[in-house]
Amino acid sequence: MSGGLTGRIVKATGGFYYVDLPVGDGFERVECRGKGVLRKRGETPLVGDMAVIERTPEGGGSVSQLLPRTNSLIRPPLANLDRMVLVLSVSDPAPNLLVADTYLTILAHREIDALIALTKTDLASSQWLEDIYTHAGFSVYPVGQDGSGLDRLTGALAAGISAFCGNSGVGKSTLLNRIHPQLGLATGQTSKKLGRGRHTTRHVELLPLPGGGLVADTPGFSSLEMLRMGHIPKEELAPCFIEFAPYLGKCRFNDCSHTLEAGCAILEALGQGKVGKTRHENYRNLYAQAKEVKDWEQR
Repeated sequence: MSGGLTGRIVKATGGFYYVDLPVGDGFERVECRGKGVLRKRGETPLVGDMAVIERTPEGGGSVSQLLPRTNSLIRPPLANLDRMVLVLSVSDPAPNLLVADTYLTILAHREIDALIALTKTDLASSQWLEDIYTHAGFSVYPVGQDGSGLDRLTGALAAGISAFCGNSGVGKSTLLNRIHPQLGLATGQTSKKLGRGRHTTRHVELLPLPGGGLVADTPGFSSLEMLRMGHIPKEELAPCFIEFAPYLGKCRFNDCSHTLEAGCAILEALGQGKVGKTRHENYRNLYAQAKEVKDWEQR
């Protein structure tokens, strides 16, 4: 074997890792296996990881080392994300804002920037969703069936690694195909019986965008999976609501839960319309859920 070379894992499937090694102005993709030393360390390579590989005489390689990550997610299995795009459909299926805010709090807890893309805007007005999330401080990108808004969203993805998340049926693969038609990603029709789409993506892969940047094609995952992989202790929940930031530390009580206490700065901001009612209601729901999780269940 030759010496170690550093590249990015851009695809993982069937126990193989595909690593892009920089070559001139482009990349060489090398099919790799993980070395046993990774298993001994308890390390699992993720798409997005920067990895050291050793080439084999046959032209393949093996992953021998993973470089430190800036962040990671278990579902979808990704590392070193620059941003996540939460895709919400305004209709068919109708958005579940508690699920949406669960996604957003998990991303904030993992210190991953979040953007919001609104799809199926030809079926119903998206203004109410825009109002909720722009008021909360998020960048929101409604995308019409006629392509309106697509350039704005594409421009936001032009550097670094982006991923799309959201429940099945909201149109993630359809949206990705519109951003880069040559991708030809499989799409699923929404199941009328279940009110959700079929999973159509079988592996995670980073795909190059024509305007720059990489985007991960990831399947949707359910709110149950999301909660299992993204539990946030109740004490750490409030900072994950970005619009709460100006008021944290200003409550009368240091252990304020921001749900009902007198002298709560966030409740005062809520009463003044500076914090949205829907977002605070979902904070309270997530706080109540977090209170039910025992200490041993968090480990």
